[in-house]
Amino acid sequence: MTEGGAERVRAGLESLAALAARVAAEEADAVAAIADRYEAVLRGGGTLFFAGNGGSAADAQHLATEYVVRYQNTRPALRAVALTTDTSLLTACANDLGFDEVFARQVEALARPGDLLSLHSTSGESPNVIRAAQAAQARGVPVVAFLGKGGGQLKALADVALVVPSDDTARIQELHLAIEHLICDIVEDRLRG
Repeated sequence: MTEGGAERVRAGLESLAALAARVAAEEADAVAAIADRYEAVLRGGGTLFFAGNGGSAADAQHLATEYVVRYQNTRPALRAVALTTDTSLLTACANDLGFDEVFARQVEALARPGDLLSLHSTSGESPNVIRAAQAAQARGVPVVAFLGKGGGQLKALADVALVVPSDDTARIQELHLAIEHLICDIVEDRLRG
């Protein structure tokens, strides 16, 4: 590896570590409160719904899997659904109703009071996650938003918004996933017994 490459690796990881330390210092209580919300929903028999676009869509699928299958420990399955996985539904909705409706339509069909919608958006400006939040509100379903870049429009629509203080999409997504893993670890530990 060239010296410039190694220096770039060091700088990138140090930057990520500094951002993680800032989020830890400023948002630990908020993250713990989100874990409390997730736990309450699951204890009450509700479902966690996850959605996002691009890398955040992959995170939605990843997170739903952690709850349904397992994270660190084998335990009973927990109710979680990624709204990003049904290609027939997504393409039919995008074709017939428009891409802005792909998550909202599923929220309308599936989400009920006692559930929770967790949205991931690095900008908070994607029309389809905004519409999903609006659909959840109309059904009395709370919204947790994992955001960056100041939070965008979605910040005002969320019951709880955690905004990573960065404009770097990759760093925002990396911290969203790390934070969600911490939440999953807390929830799994509490519900294991």
